[in-house]
Formats: sequence, C-alpha cells, structure tokens
Amino acid sequence: MTAHGQYEDVDLDVEEALALVNDSGAHRPGEATPWPQARATAARAPRTPTAPVSVPLDAALGLVLAASLTALTDLPSFDTSAMDGWAVAGPGPWHVRPEGVLAGHAEPAPLTDGEAVRIATGARIPQDATAVLRSEHGRTDDKDRLHATRDVVHGQDIRPRGQECRSGDALLPPGTHITPPVLGLAAAAGYDTVSAVPRPRAEVLVLGDELLTEGLPHEGLIRDALGPMLPPWLRGLGADVIAVRRLGDDAEALHKALQHSEADLIVTTGGTAAGPVDHVHPTLRRIGAQLLVNGVKVRPGHPMLLARTKRNQHLVGLPGNPLAAVSGLLTLAEPLLRTLAGRPAPEPYTLPLQEAVHGHPYDTRLIPVMLREDRAVPLHYNGPAMLRGIAVADALAVVPPSGGRPGQELEILELPWAMAGMGAGLA
Repeated sequence: MTAHGQYEDVDLDVEEALALVNDSGAHRPGEATPWPQARATAARAPRTPTAPVSVPLDAALGLVLAASLTALTDLPSFDTSAMDGWAVAGPGPWHVRPEGVLAGHAEPAPLTDGEAVRIATGARIPQDATAVLRSEHGRTDDKDRLHATRDVVHGQDIRPRGQECRSGDALLPPGTHITPPVLGLAAAAGYDTVSAVPRPRAEVLVLGDELLTEGLPHEGLIRDALGPMLPPWLRGLGADVIAVRRLGDDAEALHKALQHSEADLIVTTGGTAAGPVDHVHPTLRRIGAQLLVNGVKVRPGHPMLLARTKRNQHLVGLPGNPLAAVSGLLTLAEPLLRTLAGRPAPEPYTLPLQEAVHGHPYDTRLIPVMLREDRAVPLHYNGPAMLRGIAVADALAVVPPSGGRPGQELEILELPWAMAGMGAGLA
C-alpha cells in the first residue's frame, strides 16, 4: 500500500506520508504509555524533596522561592519625595533655604511653616514638611520666595514610610518563580540572599559510534546534533548541566557512567530500542532501575523511556533521531525537571490551526508550529530525523490520532526561548 493510500482520508504531501510510514512500522497498539499519561508520570516521579539552598540574588534568576519572602523593613523605610521639586511646610509663598536635600544624605533639618527646601526624588522628607511641590509647578521670585503655580494638596508627592509594605509583611509565597522583578523586590525588602529550590543537576550521555563532533559526514558517519542541542535546551528547562559525555556504543562505559553519576537527571541519546548495540534497557536492568515509562504513544519519539535509577535520580532515555529526541525532552524531561525545580505546571492553552494536519493512526503527534496572529501554522520537515522545522518553530502542537482541521483548537507546548528570549530562558 502506498503512503497516500494508507492515509487516503487526509491530504498529505509525500514527505509527511513517508515520515509517518517510516515512523510507524515497529509499533503495535497497547505496548506503550499514552502521551498524556507519560507526562503525568514524569511530573509525579517519586523523589525525596530537595533541601532549600541560600542563593545570592545575582545567582537566583530562574529558581523558585523555597520560603515566603517577608519584608525585612518598611518600604519605603522613611518618608521620601516622589518627585524633584521643593519640600514645603504650611501654605505659601515659602522662603527657600539655600541648601538642598539629596537622596542618600542624612536626615535634613526640620522645616517651619513658610519654609521650603529643594529636594530630589528619593530624598528623605524633612520633619514637618506638608507636601512636595514639583519643579514644574513652582517658581521663585527675586526675593528667593517660592510660589505655587497650582493648588498644593497636603501630602502630595510624598511617599510615606511603609506605603508599599511594613516590616514582617509576607510579600511572595513559596513556589514563586524568581524573575527580575522578584529580585528587585527582594533587594528593596532588605535581602542579600533568598531561600530557593536548587536547580536540578543534569548529565547528558551521548551514545552511538556513528557520531562525529566536527566536519562533514562521511563513510557512514554522521554529525552529532544532540550533543550541541541538548545541554542548552536542558538549561532552558531549568537544569544545571554538570557534564556531557560521549560514550559511543559501549555497554560497560554506560554502566560505569550510570553507577557514578551524581546528577538528579541523566539524559541518554539513542540506544533505547532493541538492536544489537542498544544498551540502555539491558544496563537499566543490570543496575536494578525501576522503569516508569517504557515507550510512549507519540510520534516522533515513541521509543523514549523514563526510569528511576537511584532514590533521587532519574534517567530519561531519548531516541537518537533529533526531532524524536525533542519530543522526548518535552514529554518526559520537561515535566520531571519542573517538579524537581518546584515550579508549578503552566496553564495549558490551545490555538486554532492555520491549516489541516494529519494524525497518526493510533498515536499522538507533536509537530513544530509557528505562532502567527493567534494561529498555529504547521511547519514542514517534521520527520523524526529532521531539525529544519523545529529550528524556526515557536512551539509544538499536540495532534490527536484523528488529526486536526483548519481552525481546530490544539494544545500548544511552548519552547523555552519562545516567550522569555534565549538569555532569560537559559539563566
């Protein structure tokens, strides 16, 4: 049966049809875990809670608060000027003192009724001042008297002590994602460090004798795409990548690496099938690992797996094909790392399809899409070994076995850099 004949109820191009045929031949229904269940299993993988760590503010971006952020001082800690202008006492006109009041200086002398003093934004308000008159709302005459050009309201443009919070107020709860504004609030509230959930440590084990690390493919050897791609992607998912090791197809090297790894998450590439040099399953059995997910009903990437190798260590086995490995990252590694880092699951959301996409006969499909004007635009080059599609994608769309019609709402899995930018995503 031809590719178009096998999927005659949908409009396929040759590239997509061949990708489906090539990716479906080794699967029999009922063998693998459904895609939603696999993600849920990864998100609740058994572990012992990690002890919080004290992290300097400049190293805390992207982590999660392990304890409430409680104000250590009033904010502001004294009455301050909200504007550049004059601090005034009583009704005008006012006699202006020769000296001014600047931010960061000691407490100024009190004012008496009829007095004013030049003041900068953020400077401490003199005792008995009744308002701040903005620079653009006042003028001085030749006798050094200040006149208001509009009405002055008692307390205007004064930020009173404790306006934002009082010492001891709870500012943010545990579980808050530490963003740049959170760092700013922590600093303003008096913190030099914060209590945070430590970043999960990840180790990448690149398997396969056929992989080159430089130059052009030749004589049956191919360039390794996963070695350069996985570490920054894992960092984008919140991991601290502590090692990248190239082991080839060496069962003893894999066994030794698993025995001695101190990572919270080990990610392997390739070797998850049942071929003569696919050593992941035999090695997991050899070390007594608990297999939590053994294959997932998703295309590409169905031979992925999740295992518990030690009390607080898990292994995600990714297929060797690049886009299939991406599927495994977002199916198993992302929810596991999210749980290890203490982050809540993002709110799921959907977008309508710009055009139709076909479904696999019985598995979920993950396809690269661009997000344009509140629509998901499917991308070509979405076969399991292809990266051209994902390289320009904003997200992956979750396609059910029935496929997707134009305008049909599909779940969207965002890529780490699509929302926050590469720099923020990898912090």
